[in-house]
Amino acid sequence: MHLFLDTANLTHIRHGVELGVVTGVTTNPSLVSKEGKREYKALVKEICALVPGPVSTEVLSLESSGMVAEAHEIVTWAENITVKIPATLEGLRATAILAKENVPVNMTLCFSLNQAILGAEAGATFISPFVGRLDDVGEDGMKLVIDIVDYLSYYGCSTQVIAASIRHTAHCLSAAKAGAHIATIPYVVLLQMIEHPLTDTGVRRFTDDWQKGMGDACILPRK
Repeated sequence: MHLFLDTANLTHIRHGVELGVVTGVTTNPSLVSKEGKREYKALVKEICALVPGPVSTEVLSLESSGMVAEAHEIVTWAENITVKIPATLEGLRATAILAKENVPVNMTLCFSLNQAILGAEAGATFISPFVGRLDDVGEDGMKLVIDIVDYLSYYGCSTQVIAASIRHTAHCLSAAKAGAHIATIPYVVLLQMIEHPLTDTGVRRFTDDWQKGMGDACILPRK
């Protein structure tokens, strides 16, 4: 399973890429607005320059014609842009049009298998089921990820699943076990994934033992 960062923060993206584990980014208007009054196009282009893989950038129009027009503009910003289209009737129409033009689409705000089936049939490159938001209203968000993955696998669809609205590290594990192709996660969750108290204890113990037995001896030869 690949890891994307769900953010528009350049510092966090740069760090994730430097760690060698972040291969893509998903953004939305809410995330972009958190970065202050940055020029939208300029910020997205900076993100695309940092990331080796897809960068999902969302349209703002609510009608298919506007979505398509925005998508045509957005894909000129960088070669690795994917256009985020909402899972609405107008979004479905826009997805079908863009797919025929070989424009990669991330169908976002997916909350049902029905929406995912339609998105895949329309030619979406990615489907993004929102796990956390479903959990918030008492539904099983990860069950939807499992259902979509099973459907796409059974019928041999090329559409990939991005487990989105990830809230904690347990969501990441569940997404991986479910067979999601990608999990897009907040920066704080990325940092939490490497943490374990036994690792911290082990490092301290090894360091203490070294100091007791070897003092200030250096592993590397001094020049």
